[in-house]
Amino acid sequence: MPEGLLGIITSPLLHGNMDHIVGNSIPIAVLMFLLYQFYPLVANKVFIIGWLATGFLVWLLPPIDIMTGDYLYTCTIGASGVVYVLAFFLFFSGVFKWNVKLLTISLLVVLYYGSLVWGMLPEELFSNLQEPSKISWQAHLAGAVVGIILALLFKKVGEKKKKYIWEFPNYYSEKDDKLWQEYKENHPDDFLELPYKKKDDIWDRLDELRGK
Repeated sequence: MPEGLLGIITSPLLHGNMDHIVGNSIPIAVLMFLLYQFYPLVANKVFIIGWLATGFLVWLLPPIDIMTGDYLYTCTIGASGVVYVLAFFLFFSGVFKWNVKLLTISLLVVLYYGSLVWGMLPEELFSNLQEPSKISWQAHLAGAVVGIILALLFKKVGEKKKKYIWEFPNYYSEKDDKLWQEYKENHPDDFLELPYKKKDDIWDRLDELRGK
């Protein structure tokens, strides 16, 4: 309904009670810190777009009882949708960028907030409720979808996985080749049938020579 458009902006600011406020404030504080610490170039965009896009998707989704199909008049409040945006953005950004440091953040998010995935499904599927659940799984699902889309859109912005020169195709180093040839000439016995430990010693020696 058109009169619900204002809720796109205001609904994350409204909460039912103090427990509701605390339950959303703590994860938002932690996830916002991680967002601005590791994704400073896109942090403002992710937060603002995530806030508005999640609210808009919730407004578009029809409030229907998943079990009966009955239309329900509901008023969605709380910032849990924003929590899902931040959590899913942080997780999938690390996966898409495939950067060791950012993947560590992804693992931390999974470790502490992995159970969020169940909030994207109607509670009626897991328990026999006498009346429709007051938890908005639609807001959670919308936030998760928006977070993944933002992670995909911004995957090329900011810190990326470092690729060293020897990882490129057709890499060749004349210096390394020369060292290898000299080593083979000076240590022919090392190229007989060798145990694995001896082979490892050869590569360690080559690394020492390369560092000189």
